[in-house]
Amino acid sequence: METVEKSNNSNPHLPVGYSLVPKGKLANAVTCLEMTEKPASREANLIPGISLERMKAPDLVAYRQLFRLVGEDWMWVSRLVMPDDRLTAILQDPLVEIYVLLAEGRPSGMLELDFRQHGQCELVFFGVAKSSIGTGAGRYLMDKTLSIAWAHPIERLWVHTCHFDHPNALPFYQRSGFKPYAFMVEVTDDPRLNGVLPRTAAPHIPILG
Repeated sequence: METVEKSNNSNPHLPVGYSLVPKGKLANAVTCLEMTEKPASREANLIPGISLERMKAPDLVAYRQLFRLVGEDWMWVSRLVMPDDRLTAILQDPLVEIYVLLAEGRPSGMLELDFRQHGQCELVFFGVAKSSIGTGAGRYLMDKTLSIAWAHPIERLWVHTCHFDHPNALPFYQRSGFKPYAFMVEVTDDPRLNGVLPRTAAPHIPILG
């Protein structure tokens, strides 16, 4: 999902009541969360076979493969449709840090932190592969995330999640110290109808169209 704080704020507020979403479109309820104080230090629990490695200027193919592995079932599409030159510029920016979670040496999760806004860090992407859900890998990754982000001179760490994500995502972020501060609604084309994602992706979200 694209950064919500960089979205077009000139869009009018939604009217009270129901709004019909055209067939072929998706309406995504987004919760924005932030952390404005460094949390108490917490060592990441050591899990046998789990480690985190920095991906420095990853190539597009490797990055998008990891992006699909982690996000396909949660409707992650933004980096799949982003023009190559724009994505390359992000991946090569020294103020953007990308990490891969490894389980027994195999990619099993990803973390992307964006420090391009002075004094702030956006937790752009965070997630583990299906095979690592429920193993403690998510908590390990979050502990590492907080340690890495707050090692920088920031005053705010922020993230957004949505109802397309795993049902435990929002309470997980809140337990980790993030506090909700805004709701947004994003309307997009259904990527399963235009071939960006397979029709089997995100089975918890109905296809209309």
